[in-house]
Amino acid sequence: MSRLLVLVNCAVQLLFTSDMCVVTANRPPAPVNVSVMHLRADSATVSWEIPEGDVIIGFSISQQRQEGHTQRFIREVNTTSRTCVLWDLDQETDYIIQVQSIGLYGESQASKRVHFRTLKKSDRFPSNSSNQDDPAVEGVDKSRQLQTGEMIIIVVVLLMWAAVIALFCRQYDIIKDNDSSSGKDKVKPSSLASTPEHCSGGLLRSKVHR
Repeated sequence: MSRLLVLVNCAVQLLFTSDMCVVTANRPPAPVNVSVMHLRADSATVSWEIPEGDVIIGFSISQQRQEGHTQRFIREVNTTSRTCVLWDLDQETDYIIQVQSIGLYGESQASKRVHFRTLKKSDRFPSNSSNQDDPAVEGVDKSRQLQTGEMIIIVVVLLMWAAVIALFCRQYDIIKDNDSSSGKDKVKPSSLASTPEHCSGGLLRSKVHR
């Protein structure tokens, strides 16, 4: 009986070890060339590269203050992006980040630790051509364009409604004037027809008196 238990235990360990080896072999490699760009007082952009030949479905970023122990994790799947914008950072603060790739069979090992420091709020980020490639700047520009387009559409619709209302009021005044003028025309023939009758009656009476 003891030999049977030993054999079962060995078989389970072999199966578990083989599964772990398969999963580890299918995991994607760690990201390389991790860098931080477009530093600001409250945000920064992280970029990295993935070795070719592996299927990557997402990424995971660990963010931590250099002098603190609290970590923040950013995880996105179903994306092929190789950049990520870190928001809500504190000014003049040192941070440490690591990036992991997410594959079909799990996550890769963490990349090398990268250190960066945010700027002051008074510091202005230099305006150059690299700003145009920043996803944060592109998102802000797109939102501004959408807001401007929506405002133009609203103004055009209001002007069209104002024109329709003005045209309706004008047509209503014209119809009202036509109704009043037609009523006056109907009253005039009756007054004119009554006058000759009185005159002729007066003439007849004068002849009778004579």
